[in-house]
Amino acid sequence: MSFGWQATKDGRVRISWRGRVVTTLAGDSAARFLREIEAADEDSAQRVMARATGNFKRGNERR
Repeated sequence: MSFGWQATKDGRVRISWRGRVVTTLAGDSAARFLREIEAADEDSAQRVMARATGNFKRGNERR
């Protein structure tokens, strides 16, 4: 489990990877993310968070 998320009181969603915030969603994108994450199991939730970060992983990262 590398990704995590946190909803704030002002309606924003912070998505973190290994403890570091990599993106913040607001408005319609935050609402859409919350709808998708509620319906997802743990594996699907990780994919939803990876997709929400946009241009995040390309496969060339070191292990």
